[in-house]
Amino acid sequence: MGPGVSIIEATIAQAQDGMRLDRALADLLPDLSRERLKALINDGHVQSTGQPIKIGTTIKVATGQSFAITMPAPVALDNVAQDIPLTIVHEDADLIVVDKPAGLVVHPAAGNLDGTLVNALLHHCHGQLSGIGGVARPGIVHRIDKDTSGLLVVAKSDKAHDGLARQFKDHSIERLYAAIVYGHPLPGTGTVDAWLGRSDADRKKMAVHREGRGKHAVTHYRTVERLRDAAMVECRLETGRTHQVRVHMHHIGHPLIGDPVYGRERKGFKSILETLGFKRQALHAKSLGFIHPVSDERLMFQSALPTDMQELLSLLHV
Repeated sequence: MGPGVSIIEATIAQAQDGMRLDRALADLLPDLSRERLKALINDGHVQSTGQPIKIGTTIKVATGQSFAITMPAPVALDNVAQDIPLTIVHEDADLIVVDKPAGLVVHPAAGNLDGTLVNALLHHCHGQLSGIGGVARPGIVHRIDKDTSGLLVVAKSDKAHDGLARQFKDHSIERLYAAIVYGHPLPGTGTVDAWLGRSDADRKKMAVHREGRGKHAVTHYRTVERLRDAAMVECRLETGRTHQVRVHMHHIGHPLIGDPVYGRERKGFKSILETLGFKRQALHAKSLGFIHPVSDERLMFQSALPTDMQELLSLLHV
């Protein structure tokens, strides 16, 4: 075996009729997701009686049958690890919760190939990433925009990545955002239920579309404080779509202050924003709650409003 390679042995104690191999192994090896096990089987890394199984995951298992799973060393991610300061709210062997500052991109992409949260996590978590999908990388299961601040959770293990992704898919993750918007929403509390998709006029923007086009998106908002021609609102996400809060609040006529894409600057605010040097959407991911995908513990995290939004709030008080 090469460096970093390990072998896991597993024996089926009690097979159910017709049970698939990937499912049976997932029950025995909770640290590996079904998708990871499927990939290992298909790549010939699972053996029985000394012979690799190469017939896919449809093979049925029998009571007492033994298997040897060869775990290849995680492949290094191409992205460079960079020593970028992070505010860590929580960390354990399986996941990490970060309080992201405004201005930090989450994932490398065209135009932002480094200097991102992923680059920072590769440095911070060096030697701790168990190989998500066989690659030593942080598991990004959700994102917040570059110029949005606040909480996000990142998986460090394959099992955590699979469990968190499942919770995001079934919308059981609790996410609460603080936003400062133009005007006073009426009613002060409500729900925006509007489908989101790429804008026909500008593919870099999202837009509200008719039902069935794009993705279903639901935002519950509540006015926390009425300000001078503005309001502090809390937005609870029932779904998590790209730019959801920004587009939904714009859709009901109350775009986020400072939003360069969806929030046209309104009269009387230019001098305030210039005085503060406020050049981003006033949006902060303040609360994040989920079930720990390994320990099953209910976790809830809070993040205080960042200084720039506190200063904006102070200048807008009636």
